[in-house]
Amino acid sequence: MAIDLHIYLLSLLLVGSLVLLQGVVGVQYIIVNNATNTDGGHRFDAEIGVPYAVKTVGEINKFIWKLYKQDTAAKRKNVPVLHVYITDLQDGAEGETGGDNIYVSSTAIQSYAPGRARFYFTKLMYHETTHIFQWSGQGTAPGGLTEGIADYTVLKSNYFEPEGYTKPGEGNRWDEGYGVTARFLEYCDTLRSGFTPGLNNKMRQVYKDEYFQDFLGKPLDQVWKEYKAKYTHN
Repeated sequence: MAIDLHIYLLSLLLVGSLVLLQGVVGVQYIIVNNATNTDGGHRFDAEIGVPYAVKTVGEINKFIWKLYKQDTAAKRKNVPVLHVYITDLQDGAEGETGGDNIYVSSTAIQSYAPGRARFYFTKLMYHETTHIFQWSGQGTAPGGLTEGIADYTVLKSNYFEPEGYTKPGEGNRWDEGYGVTARFLEYCDTLRSGFTPGLNNKMRQVYKDEYFQDFLGKPLDQVWKEYKAKYTHN
């Protein structure tokens, strides 16, 4: 049966559609290239490839569980199968998620700098895979916070280019999202070790601004003001 399944999956890979592997962490990763008729889809096959994508997503999955201190199944979101679709997104996004699925833009892949396709794909997977496994207070957390936590994972992975990334202290709101919020969360970690993983795990059922007070002993607005003051340059 195992041999037959292996042959079946290889045959699917040959027609450019799908491969499935069981990860060592108990999650199945399915990579589907639905954009084989596009330049980006061709580039995915030529420069990234299904085997690399499966291996990378599995490693990132384990990295996320370790970073957010989710060392038992009881602490983790139940995700039996994670799909990654290479597709022709029409909304201009590089990548996005829905359910337990990650959608990657073939147009974005085609735009990656020469020789850097795997780097940028991996960076994107750190961000988007975090969305699959993070807690969001069942939708009550600000979108900017969930995006910031996803970028916090990117920061901790070191899969980013420092010269082009958000600098500490930048931004106008704590929940502006992405790099702005990720840098703010890093600052909060300096006030209390493990703050960001703790905040994520506390948001399993609901999000409240009061969690900043609970963890840091200060209201959120005060923490943000002190953060901004620290990085104000005269």
